[in-house]
Amino acid sequence: MSTDAKASKILARTFFNQLRASGYTPTQVIGVATELIDLVTSDLKEESRRPTGPELSAEEAFPAL
Repeated sequence: MSTDAKASKILARTFFNQLRASGYTPTQVIGVATELIDLVTSDLKEESRRPTGPELSAEEAFPAL
């Protein structure tokens, strides 16, 4: 597993654990996950409409991760 994949997995698990510790039900967690997927999908659609340019690495695009 790549370092990026490991970091994503850790971030997802941490986010999930925090949601559950905050009292979110499994159904609510699914709702949050669905909203995240919708946001990513919208972003990808918008990105495909933008003029192309140099690609950013994950570190450049998401420096806080």
